[in-house]
Amino acid sequence: MHVSGLIFANQALLEKMQTDRTLWQCANVAQLPGIYKHAITLPDGHEGYGFPIGGVAATDHTEGVISPGGVGYDINCGVRLLASNLTEQDIRLHLSALTESIFRNVPSGLGSRRKDLTISNSDLDRLTVEGVNFLVERGLGWSEDAEHCEEQGCMLNANPDMVSNTAKSRGLTQIGTLGSGNHFLEIQKVDKILNLKTAKTFGITHEGQVMVMIHCGSRGYGHQVCSDYLRVMESAIKKYGITVPDRELACAPGTSLEAHNYYQAMACAVNYAFVNRQAIMHWVRQSFQQVLKQDPENLGLKLVYDVAHNIAKIEKHEVEGKTKKVWVHRKGATRAFPAGHPDVPADYRNEGQPVIIPGSMGTSSWVLVGNQKAMDLTFGSTAHGAGRLLSRSAAKRKYWGGEIKTRLEKSGITVRAASPMVLAEEADQAYKNVDVIADVSDQVGIATKVARLVPLAVIKG
Repeated sequence: MHVSGLIFANQALLEKMQTDRTLWQCANVAQLPGIYKHAITLPDGHEGYGFPIGGVAATDHTEGVISPGGVGYDINCGVRLLASNLTEQDIRLHLSALTESIFRNVPSGLGSRRKDLTISNSDLDRLTVEGVNFLVERGLGWSEDAEHCEEQGCMLNANPDMVSNTAKSRGLTQIGTLGSGNHFLEIQKVDKILNLKTAKTFGITHEGQVMVMIHCGSRGYGHQVCSDYLRVMESAIKKYGITVPDRELACAPGTSLEAHNYYQAMACAVNYAFVNRQAIMHWVRQSFQQVLKQDPENLGLKLVYDVAHNIAKIEKHEVEGKTKKVWVHRKGATRAFPAGHPDVPADYRNEGQPVIIPGSMGTSSWVLVGNQKAMDLTFGSTAHGAGRLLSRSAAKRKYWGGEIKTRLEKSGITVRAASPMVLAEEADQAYKNVDVIADVSDQVGIATKVARLVPLAVIKG
């Protein structure tokens, strides 16, 4: 079986993206294998390993393939958004203390580990099967938290027997850690509300309202799962006679044992990431309690939603006029299901699924809501962030972390980072304009803008 470099993108989306060339920079998009007969690069698309970051690809469930490269190394890298009943005025005098408390309570940076959360090997296996409720039952969260997570905070079919001991060893001490790179934790405020009815449903009630955004994933656990199964898939393409132009595109038929094993291991990493963000949220709530001397319940620190970015799922979609079961690969893409979809939380179902698009450091972020047009054009997906313009190494050559920190603080944003280097890597000039990304999603109709958020404090790994 030969896999060519053919790709088909929706013409309307393509035309809209071409109005700004920064939205269509993906040097390796032609490397998407032709067996992915339905593939789309989203507005934030940029070059990644094999697959573009900011892409969606779907294959037939029985005749197609599944590829770890179509999910990515940071499995279930995602975003979690909390609302509050606080205003900027309520916390402005406490902002430095809040930032410091969160930075102390949530370890960040490359190789960061927890010392105050004891997870045994059997606990690790359980949490990768049970997801968010594993922590909720142990007092690290509220009973309703899982209801506002994609997959209700627990992807089914997780099987820790399919995960290597190396992956488990890497993940054992990293639950509740932010990590490094583009991962961040921000205290934000609502800058403007564009859809009052939907915003109110999501718990976004007024401009100036304090929010908290958490962006991180499955840490070393998920990275190792991807690495392990890329090697498995390299053997699989030889076994099944598949040729690909890039090893990162290695894949296996969806009905094969290799695909089955990968999917079960990936589900474990997905659940690990949900649990990781749950733990971080718990310590954020504790930080607010420590500084403001009030219970988190009184502060209204409720979870708005938790969305996954790097994930593969079995879903039903209309393809060429027929309903088909497909493998949907979202690599740097956010699910954007419309109103009425059964996978949208019950209290949001009349509006649609919350879509959270984080910006780059110091810029705005967006809350949107999924639309039916996403089901028609992009397999129920939209952008996941701003999308890089410069590589991390190029950004470090061009910018100095200390200067970035000074500039952010002069604009009124409190900054705490594990190292100046990460500030240079994540300079907002190294990314596309997230406001334009949100505009494209809105104008194409795959997700509608609800509210714009801007940072008050930034915590980087």
